Amino acid sequence: MSASEPVDAAVAVRLEQVRRRIDAAGGDRELVRIVAVTKGFGPPAALAALAAGVADLGENYADELVAKAAALAATPGAVPRWHFLGSIQRNKVARLAPHVALWQGVDRLEEGVAIARHAPGASVLVEVDTAGVAGRGGTDPADVPRLVSDLASLGLDVRGLMTVAPPMAAGSEVVGGAFDLVAGLRAELGLAEASMGMTDDLELAVRHGATTVRVGRALFGPRPMAPPVPQ
Repeated sequence: MSASEPVDAAVAVRLEQVRRRIDAAGGDRELVRIVAVTKGFGPPAALAALAAGVADLGENYADELVAKAAALAATPGAVPRWHFLGSIQRNKVARLAPHVALWQGVDRLEEGVAIARHAPGASVLVEVDTAGVAGRGGTDPADVPRLVSDLASLGLDVRGLMTVAPPMAAGSEVVGGAFDLVAGLRAELGLAEASMGMTDDLELAVRHGATTVRVGRALFGPRPMAPPVPQ
């Protein structure tokens, strides 16, 4: 993906399509935050998103985020808010801390301890396991209240919850139920944010109370490559 004017224009067109999807699902495009997930794409994709008006950029891999943050820091006027979306490895928190505005995906107290050490008062979301898939991140819904309380006791700003729902192949009732679960927990705990919904299921997420959706393919097209270096 190049940083040419046509690419910027394409991302702007796709962004408007995403906003229309939010509108059609009954959401308010001014209130539902869009995080542009640039995983697998180079810095030009991040710059294209910023040029189109998306300030929130999401990365799943520490090395990619740090590299892109450095690249964008050299670009006048490029001031992204980085969201870390991936599994949090405690040995990489120190490198990430200067760049990350919101840590999505905290699912263990040990991760919170590392974040609080390197970024006191940082904003975090607790990841809720709604898919029950082995190897996928997230804490059991029954354990969410305790984790939220424990993270807050570390001085972290627990903004809300996030989830990666089951795939749409599981059926809209299953996916919608996952979103309902997270929205209910958010309300019960008095939290502000519910980050849920991606390219394939953002309409369902918006209908069930998402305040943030995370989209990559919807803005940039198919992801071109796997991460070049093991993360």
